[in-house]
Amino acid sequence: MPYAQPLWRQIRDDLRAKIRAGIYPPGSKLPSARLLAEEYDTSHVTVRRALDSMIELGELVGRMGIGVFVAETTEQRS
Repeated sequence: MPYAQPLWRQIRDDLRAKIRAGIYPPGSKLPSARLLAEEYDTSHVTVRRALDSMIELGELVGRMGIGVFVAETTEQRS
């Protein structure tokens, strides 16, 4: 029997889909972890885990005191 994917991974995958769909285009600021936690009906810690995993992979950029932004792609930086 397949096991359920952890919620933070589901959130990460959903955020990736929204980025691909252009809902969050490169350079755009994501809603706060608190707002995303309300949207996904979970704790901000779970949302932070999803965001942190994407930051580690370079998909998002965290700016202390400002927020989390969708990373610019290499092609768009040129």
